[in-house]
Amino acid sequence: MGDLLAEAEAELYAADPDGFTARRAELAERARDAGEPAVAKKITALRKPTRSAWVVNRLVRSDPEVRTRLGSLAADLREAAGGSRLRELTAARSRLVDELTRSALDGLPAPPASLREEVTATLDAAIADPEVAASLGRLVRAAQYAGFGLAPFAAAAPAPPRKTRAPAEPAAEREARRQEKIKEAERSLADADRDLESATLAERDLEDSVRGLEAQLADLRQRLAEARRRSYRAESRQQRAAGQLSRLKE
Repeated sequence: MGDLLAEAEAELYAADPDGFTARRAELAERARDAGEPAVAKKITALRKPTRSAWVVNRLVRSDPEVRTRLGSLAADLREAAGGSRLRELTAARSRLVDELTRSALDGLPAPPASLREEVTATLDAAIADPEVAASLGRLVRAAQYAGFGLAPFAAAAPAPPRKTRAPAEPAAEREARRQEKIKEAERSLADADRDLESATLAERDLEDSVRGLEAQLADLRQRLAEARRRSYRAESRQQRAAGQLSRLKE
């Protein structure tokens, strides 16, 4: 089970996103054929990455050292107390992000500035935010850390004043509230599953329609080109015939 899902993630998030949806459907079907409907459902739920997210995913999956380098620098920054050491690490952070951005975009024809900015922001966020770092390799969109410094520094903030504890809630009441929350969560999950299935089917139908229209357009373009060739040949014959008739009448 785990292998099929991991293999699907590895392939889908490393490959060009243009073919993501079609390949996802194929991999989900393969899991169903293997007797793993639960895995097929999880594969179907995998979300298509944006272009910038794919660029970062591809970099991380092609070079295992990327995670290590980002994590090592993040750890050094968390340990730095300030002063010259912090300034040195901040400069190193900028150099590393620039280097990895260039590597990530290497081979892409004329990447737009917006793509470069999103890749840079995502790599920078991976240093600042452990959640972004944990998602590297399977990102679905670019990330941007909106805080200051590094996320774990928040742990060093002064603790808020202690409040007087309210009377303990009866155990039976707590259990009833917990069960109600579980039921509510189960209902939400069921609704989300239905929405996902409906959206996935709609997506597949639209993709089929697009492919059909693209095929029709290609056929019409071919027929138009052939009609233009026939028109050109007919016009040439008409001009030759008119010229011959004109010469005969002279």
